[in-house]
Amino acid sequence: MKTRIKWLDNATFVGESGSGHAVVMDGPPEHGGRNLGPRPMEMLLLGMGGCTAFDVMQILRKSRQSVTDCELEVSAERAETDPKVFTRIHVHYIVTGHELSEKHVARAVSLSAEKYCSASIMLGKVAEITHDFEIRSP
Repeated sequence: MKTRIKWLDNATFVGESGSGHAVVMDGPPEHGGRNLGPRPMEMLLLGMGGCTAFDVMQILRKSRQSVTDCELEVSAERAETDPKVFTRIHVHYIVTGHELSEKHVARAVSLSAEKYCSASIMLGKVAEITHDFEIRSP
């Protein structure tokens, strides 16, 4: 896997994935940024959230659960001094569907956290990661 990061100006960069997709990343105004895109640390949380959301949906589909929506709220705390690594990350899954089984959703979240989501397992080496979920009807 490879990516390419190109500096544009001030604190603005364009990242291009090996699969050919691009994203603008920018720093905060106090560091010369123009707020044109997410901060690099936000990208880490987005990547982790996307990774685990993908897993959970795949597992729920294989379990024949009738999911109509899946949303994650990811929050994190960082160290106060440099390097300001993540120290705590919490993922709240909101899964909507018809007659969803709490057992199946719990299993999907657990399997993603413990076995499949490379991003959260990797970040879990430096941060405490917790999960919870809620099930909603459409």
